[in-house]
Amino acid sequence: MGPIYTWQDFLDMIWRRLGVISFVIVLGCIASLYWATTYVHLYQSSEVIQVEQPKINDDLARSTVEGSSARRLQLIQQQLMARASLQSIIDKYDLYNNLTALKPSEKVQLLRQAVTINGVAAAREGFADDGTISVLTITAQMEEAQLARDVAHEFAEQTRNLMAAQRREQTETTLAFFQRQEQAVLDNITALEAERETYRIDNDLTVEGGVEFRLSEVAQLNEAILNIDREIITTQLARTQIDRSSRATTVAREERELDAQLQTLTEQRTLLDQRRTALQSTIQSSPETERALTDFDRRMDQLQTQLEIIATRRNDAEVGFNLEVGAQGERLTTIEEAQIPDYPITMSKKKRAIMGGFAATILAFLIAFLLELRRPVIRSARQMERETGVTPVISIPELEPKYQSSKWRAAREKRRAAGKAGRAARLARST
Repeated sequence: MGPIYTWQDFLDMIWRRLGVISFVIVLGCIASLYWATTYVHLYQSSEVIQVEQPKINDDLARSTVEGSSARRLQLIQQQLMARASLQSIIDKYDLYNNLTALKPSEKVQLLRQAVTINGVAAAREGFADDGTISVLTITAQMEEAQLARDVAHEFAEQTRNLMAAQRREQTETTLAFFQRQEQAVLDNITALEAERETYRIDNDLTVEGGVEFRLSEVAQLNEAILNIDREIITTQLARTQIDRSSRATTVAREERELDAQLQTLTEQRTLLDQRRTALQSTIQSSPETERALTDFDRRMDQLQTQLEIIATRRNDAEVGFNLEVGAQGERLTTIEEAQIPDYPITMSKKKRAIMGGFAATILAFLIAFLLELRRPVIRSARQMERETGVTPVISIPELEPKYQSSKWRAAREKRRAAGKAGRAARLARST
C-alpha cells in the first residue's frame, strides 16, 4: 500500500490532498450530471406471431409449398433487413430525424441493430427435427415509446404479408408451370395426329385395316374381275349368235344393246383393276408403312402417358393453390400485438448521476493515492518508527514563512536533496 498503512495514514492523506480530491469530485459530478441529462432513454416493444399449421391434413390435401417454415422465415427476414425495405420504414416513420449528421446508410444500420427477430422451434416429433417454427417474436428498440410500438408492428405486418405472398406466389408458379406443360403436351398430340393423318392420306391408308384386310380385298376384286370377264365373254358370244336373218332394225337394236352392256362391263373391269393395282402397290410397301404407323402409335402412347402424369400433378397444384387462396394452409397469426411500453429499458437518469458521482469519488481517491506514491516521504513520528525502527524524541512540523526569498527556497531544496542522499546511503549500507 506504499506510504498508507493505517487508517490514520489514510486520513492524513485525505487532509493533505483535500484540494485535489475535492476538485476531481466536483468535476466528476458535473460530468455525471451532464451525461445523465443528455442520455436518451430506449423503449422496447415486442409483437409475438404464431405459425399455424395447415387446417387440412397433408395426406388429404397436400400443399405444393415445400421447405421448412424456419427456412422460409429466414428468407423473409433477409428481405426485411434489406437496405430498400429498411429505408422505406425509415421514411415512413421519420426515424432518426434528430440525428441530422447521420448518412442514410448509417440510419439503416441503426435500424438493423434496433430490430431483432427471434424464432422458437416447435416441439420435435420423435428424434427428427423438421425445422418447424412455432412462435416468432419481433422486438424493436426506439427512443420514443410510440415509435417502438409502430416499428415492431410494421415489421410484424410485413412478415405476415411476405409469408402469405411467398406461399401464394409459389403455388401460382407451380400451377402455371404444370398448365403450360399440359398445354404443350396437348399441342404435341394434336400435331402428331395431324402428321399421322397426312401420312395416311399420302400413302392411301384412309381405309382402316392391315395387310390381311388388303389381301382379302384383292382376292374379292380378283373374283369380281373374273365374273366380269365371264360376263364379257358371254356378251361377246351372244353378239356373235344374233340371228342375221331377222329384220335389220331388230338386228341393229340387239347389237346396240349388247355393245352397251359390253362397254359397261369393260368400264367396271377397268375400275376394279385400278383398285386392285392400288391395293397391290400398298401391299408391296406395307412393311415400311407398318413401321411408320407403329412409330406413330408409340409416340402417341408416350404423349398420353406424359399427359396423364402432368394432369395428376396439375390437379395437385390446383389443390395447393386453392388451399392458399382460401387461407387453409400454413399462416401467421398475431397472438400478442405490440403495445406502447410504459417504462424505458435503460437506467434512470438519477441512477446514472449517482453512479457517475460514485465513480468520480473513487477516481479522486485513486489520484490522491497515486500522488502519495509519487513522493513517498516520512511525514510523522509513527512512520519514522515504522520505517526505521527508531523512536524520535521530538518531531517539529515543517514551518514555511509566508513570504519566502529565493535564497531561502534554494537552501530548502539543498536540505531536501541532502536528506534524500542520506536516506539512499543508509539504505545502500543496510543492503
